[in-house]
Amino acid sequence: MDYVSALVPPVVMAAFFIGLVVTIVKSQGGPNKAKEDAAVDAALARAEAARQADGPAAS
Repeated sequence: MDYVSALVPPVVMAAFFIGLVVTIVKSQGGPNKAKEDAAVDAALARAEAARQADGPAAS
C-alpha cells in the first residue's frame, strides 16, 4: 500500500494542473476578449510611455 500513498500526490497535482489548463483554454476569447485585449494594450502603452519619459539615457 506504500505505492498508493506515493502515487496519490502526483496524481492529484496532475488532475489540478489539467483542470487549470482546461480552464485557461476555455476562458480565451468569448465576449470579454476585446475588453481584455484593450486592458493589456493600455498597460503596454503606459509602460512604453513611462520608458520613453525616462529619456534616451535609460536605453
